[in-house]
Amino acid sequence: MKRLLACGLMLGMAVATVHVLFAADDKAKEQAKAKEALQALQEFIGDWKGNGGPDKQKPGPKDPIWKETLKWGWRFKGDDCWLTVEVKDGKQFKSGEMRYLVDKKKYQFTGVGLNDKKQVYEGELKDGLLTMEREDADTKDTQMIQMSTAAEGIRFIFRTAHKKEGTTIYIKDNLVAATKEGEALGAKEKKNLCVVSGGVGTTPIQYKGETFYVCCSGCAEAFRENPEKYIAEFKAKKKP
Repeated sequence: MKRLLACGLMLGMAVATVHVLFAADDKAKEQAKAKEALQALQEFIGDWKGNGGPDKQKPGPKDPIWKETLKWGWRFKGDDCWLTVEVKDGKQFKSGEMRYLVDKKKYQFTGVGLNDKKQVYEGELKDGLLTMEREDADTKDTQMIQMSTAAEGIRFIFRTAHKKEGTTIYIKDNLVAATKEGEALGAKEKKNLCVVSGGVGTTPIQYKGETFYVCCSGCAEAFRENPEKYIAEFKAKKKP
């Protein structure tokens, strides 16, 4: 009886271990898919100087016009990763986080408004245009934001629009068109890939006599925390 009980306990522990291993493997695959999806937004990474105003062909003399700056970068925590943006002098957001929801196959942007309240948008990337929506809890209007790049990654375009509850036509709100800072330097280093994200590496970083490149401060921080991991992954991808 005792032998049977011991065998049962050992079998139970073995099954539990297998479940844990499978769960960890599924989590790793999910995180890898999320990173791959976020890499499609790699051209967002960098510092941008933008001009904002109403989204129409000819703004009037009384229409508000402003300047704002954006700073996109990667962030890592273990195998988890996401994109962040810091906005200075913006008219809608102060900051935000971009993630990819593998189960929904959608991007999720959580923006922090000027009133410090969070706004959560979800949507898809199609033909280089990222379109995301949210429903306003107070007005029931659907708010939409669109992000894209142009001119081979030199320009960043950000649009906002809304539609009233029960309608189908969107009303354009604002447009921000920004130019990437240091693009001339980035263009010279197109062949230098970021050792962490796989995007265009613009900043050199040294490790054991070798020079690697990173695309943002988030990737630089992740590399310094675990250089051996990222170097091994980077070199493995470069092998034919």
